[in-house]
Amino acid sequence: MSSAGGQELSQIRRHEPAAEAMLSLSHAVSLSSQPSLPSLPSLGPRDLNVSPCHHRCVATLRDHSSYVSALAVDGHSLYSASSDGRIRVWPMGDASGRQDDDDDDSGGGGGGGCGSATVVAACDSSVKCLLATAGSNGHGLLLSSHQDGKIMAWRTGSGRKDGTPSLVLRAVLPTCVDRLRTFLLPWSYVQVRRHRWRTWVHHVDAVAALAVSPDGALLYSASWDRSLRVWRLPGFRCVESVAPAHDDAINALAVSPDGHVYTGSADNKIKAWRRHPERRHRHRHRHVLVLVQTMERHRSAVNALALGADGRVLYSGACDRSVVVWERADGAGGGRMEATGTLRGHTRAILCLAAAGDVVCSGSADRTVRVWRRGAENTGYTLLAVLEGHGAPVKSLALLYGRDRGLFSGWGDPEEGSSGGGGGTHCAIVCSGALDGEVKIWSTLVP
Repeated sequence: MSSAGGQELSQIRRHEPAAEAMLSLSHAVSLSSQPSLPSLPSLGPRDLNVSPCHHRCVATLRDHSSYVSALAVDGHSLYSASSDGRIRVWPMGDASGRQDDDDDDSGGGGGGGCGSATVVAACDSSVKCLLATAGSNGHGLLLSSHQDGKIMAWRTGSGRKDGTPSLVLRAVLPTCVDRLRTFLLPWSYVQVRRHRWRTWVHHVDAVAALAVSPDGALLYSASWDRSLRVWRLPGFRCVESVAPAHDDAINALAVSPDGHVYTGSADNKIKAWRRHPERRHRHRHRHVLVLVQTMERHRSAVNALALGADGRVLYSGACDRSVVVWERADGAGGGRMEATGTLRGHTRAILCLAAAGDVVCSGSADRTVRVWRRGAENTGYTLLAVLEGHGAPVKSLALLYGRDRGLFSGWGDPEEGSSGGGGGTHCAIVCSGALDGEVKIWSTLVP
């Protein structure tokens, strides 16, 4: 391991003793920095004189007592989860909300816009990922994955008398039904370690990533146990397991609008999967995941994936400090991707990514967040902002831009007097969570 990687691991231990859960053999590699990629062209400037007035920190949320491991946003709230297993909810959309008087962030800290946090769930295991999906009648679905290999499904809504958001546990995956239907079947057991067997519906290590199919009917989960599982919604039944899907821990997962599934792993590879029909008994068919492409451009563990431009562009972040940009190799629905270049500038490992439309954000162990915009007709990328202010590596991101921006109309724009849609200028809201336990909300102009 490089000396830089060793310094980052020491820093994580210093900020949060409970971070030992992150330092398993697989993920320890994912936190170390490796040399950047010289073989791919840079798609944007390495450094740019970004005007501080184009972005600012509008809120700093400090209620977490351990490192922030995951973020998710629905139509009403920001959800944040930490290594102590607690999930907090922050009501958003009201700019007259909470102010942090002691906020001294560079780049214009301090605004309001977020009410007080409410602890809506306390789990026994560290939260690795949050995923919010829209629902009807004011109720959505929040999915959380955990260090102990479990996935929890929560119903969201304002179920309390004072109107504050609440979570109601709906299911723990694998469900009791899944466990019972596989318990007595000998062929349901797979070897997970030497002299240890479990049924195929179980993850046996941390579930690092979650994603939902475009129609909302399927949930995908990826784990450090190298497996990829498919669950049917809303019944939460496990319908497929691909094990092993990679040669090392799977850290990232993304699903495109046309149904392609992308997984990123500590084996330095990204794999593309597609569900294909398979004939079973007589006229019965089922769909199974089939590997359609293996992408090898990174020289170190892949930590994050994000899809932009309606699924035509895939971004991957790794310990080589670069974000590799992949674009569809064909105009049809083949799903094959080609690496077109990299986004450089971070000095440490890339730990998280978020994308919406033509905007992509990258969070790094160098404690910064970089915001990029893709040019029209693939004319390169513009660095819009370098968000500085965290005191520890940035582990999680959430991005609101375009149509999502209207959900948070109460948040101010960086420049006084500018509007989110006037004069050809839009505003992106970036939420970042770090290992120092802080969540920061940033407002960035997107010309």
